[in-house]
Amino acid sequence: MSLRFADSHCHLNFPDLVNQLDQVLERMQTAGVTQALCVGTSLEELPSVMRVAETVPYIYASVGVHPDYEETTEPSVAQLVELAKHPKVVAIGETGLDYFRLKGDLEWQRERFRTHIRAARACAKPLIIHTRSAAEDTLRLMREEGADQPSGVMHCFTESLEVAQAAIELGFYISFSGIVTFKNAAALREVARIIPLERMLIETDSPYLAPVPHRGKTNEPSYVPHVASCIAELRGITVEQVAEATMHNYLSLFRIPAEVQ
Repeated sequence: MSLRFADSHCHLNFPDLVNQLDQVLERMQTAGVTQALCVGTSLEELPSVMRVAETVPYIYASVGVHPDYEETTEPSVAQLVELAKHPKVVAIGETGLDYFRLKGDLEWQRERFRTHIRAARACAKPLIIHTRSAAEDTLRLMREEGADQPSGVMHCFTESLEVAQAAIELGFYISFSGIVTFKNAAALREVARIIPLERMLIETDSPYLAPVPHRGKTNEPSYVPHVASCIAELRGITVEQVAEATMHNYLSLFRIPAEVQ
């Protein structure tokens, strides 16, 4: 049986990829990447996300506003819930906290995160969480707002094993990007080696963070098998095992019918 991979987080609507979408999709199929989630980062860009998801049967979408975007339309719980009714929308996000790029009073960021968690609870769809230099507050708000109820995924994970375990205790999955293949990511590779395979996803976060051996190039979903290969080597298991487990986890978390391949 040929290997099948799921890219749990990509931005196929971004110019680097959407302008050559036919070729990107062809390379995905050649690489065995049969599922992908095109993630929303603002309400303004959502139509471009939906165009991709509505065009390609095996690509799904999420709705949310990225924590980095200060000058953008602020979503309400009601707006997010209404947008999430679309049959191709399988998650709320990406959302979360990012204290790395932005400084000062970031209470607006925390309030936005709370809004997304409340929307996910209301529509019973999982969260896609981005956290950077903000793990303590991220976990605190997840607990305070009941993020364990919809559950979700900690995307492009770069935090400690302790943070991963805390998120897993809340019912979340941990998703590894191409960063896990980087030489300077020893601590992250240890997390990938230890956490339960049944709580793991893989992603590209394309067009960013291309894995070795493509580091520095425009990333795309066809590169996600390199993430799987790295994790398999770290854990002393086969790529087939990583592919099968992460595909199962992807379909389960986002409630995607297995026959949509």
